[in-house]
Amino acid sequence: MAQKICILGHKGGTGKTTLSHMLCHGMALLGQRAVAVLTDAEREPLSKEGRRYVTVDARSDEALVRVIEKLDSIDGWIGIIDGGANRIELDQHLAGYADLVLLPFRDSQEDVRAVIKDLERFPHAMAVPSQWPNNLWARRSADHLLAQQLDGLGERLLLPVSTVSASKMLLEDPVPTRLPTVLNNACRELARQVLEALHIVVAEAEAPVETEVEPEPEATPSVPESLPEETAPEEPSLAGAHADGAEYDISKEEV
Repeated sequence: MAQKICILGHKGGTGKTTLSHMLCHGMALLGQRAVAVLTDAEREPLSKEGRRYVTVDARSDEALVRVIEKLDSIDGWIGIIDGGANRIELDQHLAGYADLVLLPFRDSQEDVRAVIKDLERFPHAMAVPSQWPNNLWARRSADHLLAQQLDGLGERLLLPVSTVSASKMLLEDPVPTRLPTVLNNACRELARQVLEALHIVVAEAEAPVETEVEPEPEATPSVPESLPEETAPEEPSLAGAHADGAEYDISKEEV
């Protein structure tokens, strides 16, 4: 059974989609097989082209059920489910499938109030300070806000994910063939935190910190936007590229 991570929160604009793709990219860089699952009907699906991870369109209820069933049937994968805003009932439904729920929020009083409510709603979730400022004075103010409002969270609060302007490159379609070092390293650090929360050990040798821009693997075969119907005579593969550039196929994993 694949590990399932849901990135939720009823407030919009907290960076759920960006965080989902940063996490998938970071997982792949650490040698993990990851799939980004889109559930937000307000967003257009992104292709697999140029990515190290699989993307799947699960915006309909039927497609989401099929994706969850597929993830439940395979081992060695991590599914990152990107939620949407203002969908409390669906968030509760998705959280029921999750091994880990992440609640991103930004450095504003409004976001902090919203994430506090979400933490009460999801008692096993973890809050993620997202797109945290890099400017010295803005960072001090944001950290002060954390200390004032969320100091008692302890292990339920991940370390802040700093703003990386290049993160928007992961939402391009296709993804550029070369991504900046600062983005790759930020994605790795985020993935390490989440893997630790899932008690998954990753050897440091698998994920050296970069000192220069590294090329991405060549684009891999296209990925279907959703899993096939049960009546389909043959199931197309969900193929992707691993951290070492080798191809893999989610549909051919052993149960």
